[in-house]
Amino acid sequence: MMAEIADVGRDDARGGYSRPVYSTPEHELREWFIGQAARRGLDVETDHNGILWAWWDAPGSGRHDAVVTGSHLDSVPGGGAFDGPLGVASALIAVDRLRERGLTPGKPLALAVFPEEEGSRFGVACLGSRLLTGLIDPDRARTLRDPEGNTFADVTAKAGLDPRFLGPDPEAVGRIGSFVELHVEQGRGLIDLGQSVAVGSTILGHGRWRITVTGQGNHAGTTLMEDRRDPLVAAAAIVQAVREAALRHSGARATVGRIVPVPGGTNVIASSVSLWLDVRHVDDAVTAAVVERVHADARRAAAVEGCSVELREESLSPTVHFDPALRHRVGELLPEAPTLPTGAGHDAGVLAAVRPTAMLFVRNPTGISHSPEEHVEDDDAEAGALALAGVLAGLIGGA
Repeated sequence: MMAEIADVGRDDARGGYSRPVYSTPEHELREWFIGQAARRGLDVETDHNGILWAWWDAPGSGRHDAVVTGSHLDSVPGGGAFDGPLGVASALIAVDRLRERGLTPGKPLALAVFPEEEGSRFGVACLGSRLLTGLIDPDRARTLRDPEGNTFADVTAKAGLDPRFLGPDPEAVGRIGSFVELHVEQGRGLIDLGQSVAVGSTILGHGRWRITVTGQGNHAGTTLMEDRRDPLVAAAAIVQAVREAALRHSGARATVGRIVPVPGGTNVIASSVSLWLDVRHVDDAVTAAVVERVHADARRAAAVEGCSVELREESLSPTVHFDPALRHRVGELLPEAPTLPTGAGHDAGVLAAVRPTAMLFVRNPTGISHSPEEHVEDDDAEAGALALAGVLAGLIGGA
């Protein structure tokens, strides 16, 4: 099934795939999912936050206490083929496997596709699930801007949504009895264990911060070195400080993956530079300590260059421990599967604040993700879909 979407959103410049939310490639994938769900006789709807729901209703029951599975279809710039779409495709295949068994669900089953999981366009990860659960102010969400200056409100309106209705949806949340997300493993735990599928235990606490260094824009040829207030020089020192701050704490991860100088001309000293900082650790206090250290080092680096600096939080998610009862039940249904933590954020982590959630991970033989080298072997993909089908069968019951 993944072969059907293998050409959607290919990025010839970066390699891999670039499928930002509500872009043409992501829209094509959403239409692909709607078509696949409809072929299976599922009832598809789009809620006011842009989340796709495909329902297999249980006879004689309303849409409450549903078992929900799914993932996302957007990607990071130049990302891999499996991050997100594997969970969506596996959910569709799991429905096929359940029907092949002749199963009639005792509870409703829904497949969900969440928009802007990566946060690659508007800067806030898991934006769709945050809106659904009320974990982001909808007024803030509406004013988020992409790199081209488009607001989230404008983009959602062009996608056919009414931005006035973005925000918490208690009715939709109340329909979810449990949520199980299958995802490609974004590390090498399963490689080292020689296993195809694992059950998730925790998600590292993580957040994103924007650091803006402001100096004095000027001419690259006429401004003497000693007369410069160059924010890019300060930014270079900040990047090194980020690495050093993380290395002070065992298990901490800190990354600057995006730097944008303004105005960005080759022969122009930048007037300002924005850096996006990603920090993660299982102990939320350590995450906070790393950010505090980076901020202090950034102020010092900026002062040396005669610049000023501002740090602003864009998103923050505490460490998630998946629901113990649900995780135990999934473990019973998959007794051979090991239990693994992950350092990557997921919609299941956001939903965990309001509903019982669990995760399955499928082996990635490269151990690399958010990169074109991300991969899943066909046999492991099939093992993952079968494992998901087994878990869903155990959770929805029926005959």
